[in-house]
Amino acid sequence: MQLQQEKTTTPPSMPPEMAMLQMTSGYWISQSIYSAAKLGIPDLLKDGPKSCEDLAAATGTKARALYRVMRALAQVGVFAEVQEGCFTLTPLSDCLRSDVPGSVRAITILFGEEQYKAWGDILYTLRTGESSFEHKFGMPVFQYYSQNPESGKVFNEAMTSGSDAEKAEVVKCYDFSTIHKLVDVGGGQGSFIASILKANLTLQGVLFDLPSVVAGAQAVISAEGVAERCEIVGGSFYESVPSSADAYILKHVLHDWDDETSLSILKNCHRAMAENGKLLVVEQVVPPGNEPALAKFMDVNMMMLHPGGCERTEAEYRALFEAAGFQLTKTIPTQAMVSVIEAVRV
Repeated sequence: MQLQQEKTTTPPSMPPEMAMLQMTSGYWISQSIYSAAKLGIPDLLKDGPKSCEDLAAATGTKARALYRVMRALAQVGVFAEVQEGCFTLTPLSDCLRSDVPGSVRAITILFGEEQYKAWGDILYTLRTGESSFEHKFGMPVFQYYSQNPESGKVFNEAMTSGSDAEKAEVVKCYDFSTIHKLVDVGGGQGSFIASILKANLTLQGVLFDLPSVVAGAQAVISAEGVAERCEIVGGSFYESVPSSADAYILKHVLHDWDDETSLSILKNCHRAMAENGKLLVVEQVVPPGNEPALAKFMDVNMMMLHPGGCERTEAEYRALFEAAGFQLTKTIPTQAMVSVIEAVRV
């Protein structure tokens, strides 16, 4: 028996001018999402649907104005309007809650505030090659966050939440079993090195960062149960790094700096490591050609935040490593958009 073929229709492709308008208005969506995250609306909806009147009362906003934003976000799947004026969470907005693993609330707020304003000054960076963030706020980005505690708190929360998925992927994708002693260079307060040590019970670790940064690390390391296997050392990687380890790992360090500064950091690692040591760099890697990747827009973001900040291609990492005395051996992609780039000392 021949089954009747179901008739299908293919929607006409969008005209280029309409596709372009959709792209150029993209910040309408991103800033609407920012407003919902900043107001904490996903947290208010975690127990079920609520009316815009209730949401407005809880957030100090106008119900009609809030409804118009929620309605717009519902059409792109961020919320769902279950009945007129009443909204519920979707999988997209659920990850904007502050109390869920992998929450992106903090990074959404980070992108929607000072960094959004820096992007508004993109022509300054294109014309001068200098940081639009510094031009806009009168100081380097890290100094700004240290001098503005509320923004600094959002930045730290964003870095922590963004790191959770990356930590799990790095531990899953890279084999640390041949390493005896690992130094986490620029490792912050230790959550990354702790996750590696917890998964590799014979590994010894060293957490290395500025004294002011590692001042609070002992509590993190102890809470993770790895204090007996993790030494905490304060210092500057511009000057030197702890010596005699057989592996050094740098996660989201090199993308903050130009080649000259990055080369200086890598040479310090080269001088310090054991003869057959390994270098592990965890960063986004820019793919070639027209292949889509967040790394390509993150590269523009780094350009506007940091003088010399950039994401690099594998070829650029290879050249940088060779100049520092390393040979790139392999690049291991992960599901968290970062790769583990391995090099050996030569």
